[in-house]
Amino acid sequence: MCRLLGYVTAEPTSLVDLLGREDFAAFTALTSVHDDGWGMAWYDAGDGRLHHARSARSAENDRSYAELAEQPLARVGIVHLRWATPGIPIRVENSHPFVDGQLAMAHNGSIAPLDRLEALLTPASRAKLLGGTDSERYFRYVVQCIEAAGDEATGLGEAVTTLSAEFPHASLNALLLTPGRLRAVHVNSRATPPSMLKDLRGMGIAAEPIRHTDDDYFAMDFRRTPEGTQVISSGIDPDGWTPVSDDSVGVIDVQSGELEWLAPAPS
Repeated sequence: MCRLLGYVTAEPTSLVDLLGREDFAAFTALTSVHDDGWGMAWYDAGDGRLHHARSARSAENDRSYAELAEQPLARVGIVHLRWATPGIPIRVENSHPFVDGQLAMAHNGSIAPLDRLEALLTPASRAKLLGGTDSERYFRYVVQCIEAAGDEATGLGEAVTTLSAEFPHASLNALLLTPGRLRAVHVNSRATPPSMLKDLRGMGIAAEPIRHTDDDYFAMDFRRTPEGTQVISSGIDPDGWTPVSDDSVGVIDVQSGELEWLAPAPS
């Protein structure tokens, strides 16, 4: 259970400038809960290649996170703050985003049971697993479906359709970064919120983050600004952002900046 941020901009933009220093600080402060690692993936404006950074450290206490956030790395990228599912270790292999070639994906949710999810993978897909998370297996299944379909949109749609049917109470919220597009999955209308939400104060968290409730935890918002388009999980002040409809999949074209929401998602 994690926090997500994705963006497409007209010019390379730093995360701090993208959100504004105050909102960036609020997003990073979500590590009061989501402190089990962080990761970023972006397409470099110079070489056009996918780059990524991951850590098992809390973003708020990691100099690398702060340094990358100040740099105008790219026109398109994703950011992830991890809150580990109980029982899954905190180590870099379990940090998001997961990467394969020119594809990168970050997930917010929990898909169980793990063995049933892994059973959907081909031997070739299972051989590429590096960590122990359901999220990496979700990513591997998406890549598997894209490769089988020969098309990003079709493959992602087939993966979401199958997983929604097989795991109706899972959140499939995710950001998928590809060379020409950023895709956002907001599929969670029957998802069970994480049980840990009920005991944030028992975890020593004095102030509950914004919208960290059963109703809003899996919410996603988006906004269009002169700089571009951003998609974000709940957790910062929603003023100026538009809620993403339930069970929808969005795609932002990197070249044109055009945003399209497909609602409802395949079911």
